[in-house]
Amino acid sequence: MMAAIFLISGFGKIAAPAMTIGYIGAMGLPFPTLGFALAVVVEVGGGLLLAFGFQTRIVALVLAVFSVVTGLVFHHAIGDQNQLFNLLKNIAMAGGLLQIMSFGPSALSLDARKLAKATPRAA
Repeated sequence: MMAAIFLISGFGKIAAPAMTIGYIGAMGLPFPTLGFALAVVVEVGGGLLLAFGFQTRIVALVLAVFSVVTGLVFHHAIGDQNQLFNLLKNIAMAGGLLQIMSFGPSALSLDARKLAKATPRAA
């Protein structure tokens, strides 16, 4: 379920690249087109990897850092209640992702299946 917000956001960016690139540029960041591409790769790629549970701990850490960084860059105007809410949302997501990183993937993940194949069964 944590992956859903990244997938929806990433596909939203793909649907409106000019708007996203303009927003990145309006924040004063250099190379907005590169930032757009990076955001899409992290959100869609990371979202899919997290949803399927592949390299879960690493992906969760990357998405947690991404959430905090994007929250601080794009939602720093905390005098605006909507921006404050979005910043807190990003921080809360990072907390959930750090929990995934700490405790690992579920039993239904690709990581768990790989581990089960690699672990010999007791006789």
